[in-house]
Amino acid sequence: MQLNLDPKVTDLGVVIDGVEISGVDNSHYPTELSDYINEEVTKVLANLDADKIKGSPIIQGFFDLHKRIHLPKRNNRPSPETLLKLILKRGELFPINPVVDLYNVISIKSQLALGAHDIDHIAGDVNLRITTGDEKFVPIGANNEPQAIKAGEYGYIDDDNEVICHLETRQVEKTKITPATNHIFYIVQGNTATSQEYVDQVANELLAATTKYLGGQGKLLTIQPMQ
Repeated sequence: MQLNLDPKVTDLGVVIDGVEISGVDNSHYPTELSDYINEEVTKVLANLDADKIKGSPIIQGFFDLHKRIHLPKRNNRPSPETLLKLILKRGELFPINPVVDLYNVISIKSQLALGAHDIDHIAGDVNLRITTGDEKFVPIGANNEPQAIKAGEYGYIDDDNEVICHLETRQVEKTKITPATNHIFYIVQGNTATSQEYVDQVANELLAATTKYLGGQGKLLTIQPMQ
């Protein structure tokens, strides 16, 4: 699989890395991973409050991205903001499965937008590009009913013209992570408030943590510019 990037998305201020890992075991939850997640959440909570979330330059950077494509703030919340608010309210990270929990805790730590997709269900390459409005989009939890998508936004779209992630806010049924998933494409996304070096650092941390706790081997993807 190749990750292709539309320069028009770069011009909006998106900063991106892709990670591919094969041979992951997502079928059981290692105690060491659970301990790691609990420790990291505790560290974040020690210095977290509502004002710090609201005032975060990285969180604001995602809202600035949305503003450039004329998205309303309501119903288009950046995923790291949602995660931070949830752990502040609950005092813990609600468990889903090992892969999802692992990237969620690294998103919480870094405030970058992270996502994971089952490569075995991606058609061809992934193209991060401006939407045309004719893409197929079936978000997780949408009961397999396609939803309309507007032209002029940005999304991660496979070679079958199906959205696998809309903006950095909604992932899809087609490529969602399950216990059977063993071949993963991670998205690591920042904005104008984050350097490429910082995004690279978080991507490498995600790669190292996944292979440490869940096995497999992987690499950062070389991103190809779209013509």
